[in-house]
Amino acid sequence: MTDSLPRVFLRRPRPQDEQWYLAAVRRSAAAIEPWNPVRDGPGAFDELLERDASGNSVIFMVVNREDGGCAGKIAVNNIIRGRFQCAVLGYDGYLPYVGSGRMREALQLVIARCFAPLPNGLELHRLEVNIQPENVRSVGLAKRVGFRFEGFSPRFLYINDEWRDHERYALTAEEFTPIGDQPH
Repeated sequence: MTDSLPRVFLRRPRPQDEQWYLAAVRRSAAAIEPWNPVRDGPGAFDELLERDASGNSVIFMVVNREDGGCAGKIAVNNIIRGRFQCAVLGYDGYLPYVGSGRMREALQLVIARCFAPLPNGLELHRLEVNIQPENVRSVGLAKRVGFRFEGFSPRFLYINDEWRDHERYALTAEEFTPIGDQPH
């Protein structure tokens, strides 16, 4: 990051983002497909907007500050309130930004928002990510932003016509270090 300002900002998806978003997904399909089914067909963006409006998920588009490009998407899914106050994160980084640290910055921003009090934050206590062990980049990213390994889940999620094993990583509000408080 330059001058401690993240190179990305977050925004919720808007109807006018459809072509911008789908172009990024298509450009990155080969990198995403082994880990997550690529959803770029008719109605795919409408489904994303519906998920975001459902109350069970919050979707964040990751926008590159310099050129306005779609650098990724982060979904806060399966939000459970009450005594749990938890959710499951899912994320995809898009080319040409993959490997540049932008998704690390974006995840830090999303995590901060998840743990921040209402009304601007989600006031969650715990976040999880479930990652296929072979997805080394995603595992590394989760660890870099502070998630800790909790366990192995065999045949956890049905992806690309087969049940895939996943590793579960978690982070609680007490464990989180905001982006400005991290050593450079």
